[in-house]
Amino acid sequence: MRDWWKQWLINLGWSQSLLLGTLDIVLVLALTYMILVIISERRTLWMVRGFIILMLASALSGRLGLPLLSFVLEKLVIGCAVAMAVALQSEFRRFLEQLGRGEFRQLFQPDRLAIPKSDSVIDEIVEAVKELSKNRIGALLIVETTGPIDERDFSVPGVKLNAEVSKELIQTIFQPKTLLHDGATLIRGSRIVSSGIILPLSGRTASRQLGTRHRAAMGITERVENCICVVVSEETGSISLAERGTLNRPLTIKKLKESLEALLSPTVDREAVAPGLLSFVRRIGGKTLALVSRLLGLPSTASREKK
Repeated sequence: MRDWWKQWLINLGWSQSLLLGTLDIVLVLALTYMILVIISERRTLWMVRGFIILMLASALSGRLGLPLLSFVLEKLVIGCAVAMAVALQSEFRRFLEQLGRGEFRQLFQPDRLAIPKSDSVIDEIVEAVKELSKNRIGALLIVETTGPIDERDFSVPGVKLNAEVSKELIQTIFQPKTLLHDGATLIRGSRIVSSGIILPLSGRTASRQLGTRHRAAMGITERVENCICVVVSEETGSISLAERGTLNRPLTIKKLKESLEALLSPTVDREAVAPGLLSFVRRIGGKTLALVSRLLGLPSTASREKK
């Protein structure tokens, strides 16, 4: 058996190098897709993209014979690698935990954040905002869209609640005499995760004319793109919606509901971070299997289906 295997490898010739090269590309693409699945925030993706550009620039400077520039870029790459390991420690921790538990399938499956449709969570939010606006009670709701927010983006994480979303609970939290009414409330899926959250304020010049809640809504949506904020003004009762650092106001109840329904799809998939990459990996994987089958003399899938 061993002699037959050696003879088969010798007979492959150039096909062996082609097969190994194709396998190498497939593994690199699979690893890239796995990293993009783990790292879902666009802000983090820009960080990874910048690191890759820095690595390419370092390699190019070395090839062009620029020793001083190459030396500087190499040191920058090392420093950035350490900084990214610190900044992405939660993502790497999750990756290592899944790898250690043998959950290889989950590494290639995008996390899905189920967002109930308008007849459940969105209705509860809209009804609560309607009552808060009518009574001129200030409120700030953070609603996650494409994945969990890292608590390090908050100035103060707040108090854990883990309660079902309901209009009664939202109104109770923001009553002026409660301990949590001054902070923001975080909604993840159909759960109220925490309340009393203190958010970083936006530093934009235009936002300084706004109240603290509006500036906080703009600040967190500037830092984190996978969330939106609903704000109720304590002075006027007006309703605002913050997305990616932009404040849309004033909104009617009808417009708020339409906006939430448009922004919160029933299922948000991290695969959108790298659209087409998984299908590209599958196509390459299919061609690799076809090549291996042809080299081994095995019937292809298409021929088996014809039979």
